[in-house]
Amino acid sequence: MGKHRKYDLAERTAKFAEAVLDLANSLPRGAVTNPLISQLVRAATSVGANICEANDAVSRKDFRNKIGTCRKEASETKYWLRMIASAVPEVAARARTLWKEAHELHLILAKSFSTAGRAIETPLSKDRDEGGHPSALNI
Repeated sequence: MGKHRKYDLAERTAKFAEAVLDLANSLPRGAVTNPLISQLVRAATSVGANICEANDAVSRKDFRNKIGTCRKEASETKYWLRMIASAVPEVAARARTLWKEAHELHLILAKSFSTAGRAIETPLSKDRDEGGHPSALNI
């Protein structure tokens, strides 16, 4: 029997943001790179921050909204990594590795967004209330 490993998306996105921060700190500063670095850092760190928000969502709809924001930020991060690779070719290999992780995160978040949407659209069972508890009328 194989080992079951707990999957922690909040931890994964935090490690991703830390890796992006390491890249950002290594980049030369200038008229072109400063705004790119700023945008990259905002987008990459926002993915994990919004995962934390999604984990504390007050409803399925709120969860889906937060996951949708995470998905968009992961996509935006890919864009800024591409621009960084173009502006500073010597870090293109590092940027590409981070781009791949941002892409994987985007795919995971897109699937979660889709799944959460189906959960919202599924009508409540007749014998359950909005919280999923047995209805008092059927007890």
